[in-house]
Amino acid sequence: MQPISKALAINDLADMKQRGEKITCLTAYDASFSSLLDKVGIDVILVGDSLGMVIQGQRTTVPVSIADMVYHTRCVSHARQRAFVMADLPFMSYATPKAAAKNAAKLMQQGGAHMVKLEGAKYDCVSFLVDQGIPVCGHLGLLPQSINQLGRYAVQGKTQIDADKIVTDALALQHAGATLLVLECVPAVLAKQISTQLNIPVIGIGAGLDCDGQVLVLYDMLNIGIAKRPRFSKNFMNNVTSIEAAIAAYQQAVKCGHFPTPEHSF
Repeated sequence: MQPISKALAINDLADMKQRGEKITCLTAYDASFSSLLDKVGIDVILVGDSLGMVIQGQRTTVPVSIADMVYHTRCVSHARQRAFVMADLPFMSYATPKAAAKNAAKLMQQGGAHMVKLEGAKYDCVSFLVDQGIPVCGHLGLLPQSINQLGRYAVQGKTQIDADKIVTDALALQHAGATLLVLECVPAVLAKQISTQLNIPVIGIGAGLDCDGQVLVLYDMLNIGIAKRPRFSKNFMNNVTSIEAAIAAYQQAVKCGHFPTPEHSF
């Protein structure tokens, strides 16, 4: 068990990539889980718009509002001591750079987030936010906010053309000033290529073992979600007697390079 120490900052995550230490990340939406993740030593807490599905019972993340995100981010940030807090900009809250800045400011000023995450190749928004002093995490591969356009949740980047596009977008996001990148549901070989090429940390979810870190939806890895657990997730409640032990098992598995396995990759 890792004791709570000094609060992590974005440069600490960059240093972890440089020395080859895996970054652990889980979602949280309230103070109790935030405090527990801190106690175990999780590096990054993502206040994800996945709350729409696991907290609100929505079918997608699309209905989640910026007010929802501010409220849950504030709950998480109040209880956190060490972990770096990242919050999602929800659907249509970053349609323009100015809208992105307005809503990112709410997540940081009212919610206490240290970084905002946005989906897709929104280089203009990323660049504008960074110019205002707002740290940004990009998100490529499967984009849950675009589910009505995609039609279904599926692995992205399987063809060479699609894979090349994701590589190009990843490099462009880094060039625009993003200091973190999430890759979701892409082939492990593609995620390894991107993680190697980028200077910034790459956090995978359904993206294989060779990313700089891993993230899962907390409710999925505790096997308490209302929907079917995704293939890339794992029930860490198996063979343990408490939620804290399950989170500690995830922490250790990621840090030691034991998760994800090929079974949880594409």
